[in-house]
Amino acid sequence: MAVDARRKLPSVDALLRSEPGRRAVAHFGRALVKHMVAGALDEARAGAARGIAPPSDDELLARAIGLVSKIATGLTPVINATGVVLHTNLGRAPLPEAAARAAYRAASGYSDLEVDRESGTRGKRSARAEAMLVALTGAEDALVVNNCAAALLLALAALARRKEVLVSRGELIEIGGEFRIPDIMSASGAKLVEVGTTNRTRTADYRAAIGERTGAILRVHPSNYRVVGFTATPPAKELAALAARAGVPFVFDVGSGLLQRDHGMPADEPAVADALTDGADLVTCSGDKLLGGPQAGILVGRGDIVRKLRAHPIARAVRVDKLQIAALEAVVAMHASGRASDLPVRRMLQLPLDELSRRAHRLSQSLDGDLSGARVRACTSVVGGGSMPGTSMPSWGVAVKTIDPTAFAARLRAGSPSVFCRVEPDAVVFDVRTVLPDQLPDLTRAIQYALEGDDVDED
Repeated sequence: MAVDARRKLPSVDALLRSEPGRRAVAHFGRALVKHMVAGALDEARAGAARGIAPPSDDELLARAIGLVSKIATGLTPVINATGVVLHTNLGRAPLPEAAARAAYRAASGYSDLEVDRESGTRGKRSARAEAMLVALTGAEDALVVNNCAAALLLALAALARRKEVLVSRGELIEIGGEFRIPDIMSASGAKLVEVGTTNRTRTADYRAAIGERTGAILRVHPSNYRVVGFTATPPAKELAALAARAGVPFVFDVGSGLLQRDHGMPADEPAVADALTDGADLVTCSGDKLLGGPQAGILVGRGDIVRKLRAHPIARAVRVDKLQIAALEAVVAMHASGRASDLPVRRMLQLPLDELSRRAHRLSQSLDGDLSGARVRACTSVVGGGSMPGTSMPSWGVAVKTIDPTAFAARLRAGSPSVFCRVEPDAVVFDVRTVLPDQLPDLTRAIQYALEGDDVDED
């Protein structure tokens, strides 16, 4: 029976020659449609071999075209109602309008990316952003690469290849996507030397581990978790002094991209400028977290060290493209001109509770005609994205009680606009902190569409 069922399935060409197939090919191109049709047929044959009845020709083609449309559409804007400000899966920091315009201008034509307009000679593509970063942090020099993991890889390869790097056991973090600090260190050619314990590491532990083969001391801020209780961590100043006496660089990966100590930031969230003041020879951080910009890895520190990194072959492999540079320049310029509070990320973090309450009530009132069960309630937002672990912020949102919150959230994600919210056992919650003000009408419509056919608890 399984063999007969497989033989009844159409060929790829037969599906492509059908009227829906021809329309799909005309719109999306033959190669992509053919690839997805072949995949759908392979899946149907495998199912038939297990005794599953094969789908009809129309169903096969609909599945394939649905996948083609999903892929060809590209990145889709979504509404983030999760309350996670730097949501890694949703792209982390939303860019300010000035940065988006700068990236568009760079993308839509030619630019002076890597040329000196006065002399006509080749220049450095990230020179403008780096000059501003130097001014803001007090570093001697700066370098911008593709992301913070690339920055750390470059630093370790240039400074400690075939040498030992001392790291506290409590800082051997996993940065997401199952990539871990030991993996990055191994790829750089440096040898990891663990010091201390998971919860307590002292300066004496580093001192005891220093030897002739030591290439650097590395501190990694645990940006996505927090160790509490019986803990000890040596001050950065002590590690800097120890590294200086040993004649090796002290590298500090602060992670989040907080350039300077700002009001309202936790005391244990390290700032780049503070790390340099404490004696770090090289500091690395991300561009798309608390800095509020695009994905980028930023390295600032001693001039001789940064020049060594810039000349390393890996620097070419991890360089930024013109869109990243354009957006980063615009964001760093906002920091330099004292307008960092206008960055979308900063605005979200600093929104007063009364404003959040007003937004939540507006959303609830706009739903009231369709859903009397929409309730305004207090909730809690988090920073997310590997920044300020353990820090939460009181917020306001709207809870919609429903029989099946998981299914309701799935309909919201699949809608247009796509909405991501918080799922609880008996409700979905829309935290308005991360919903941009002009998105409230779209969020209302998305919820109304998702409500069609849903069993909502209005008690």
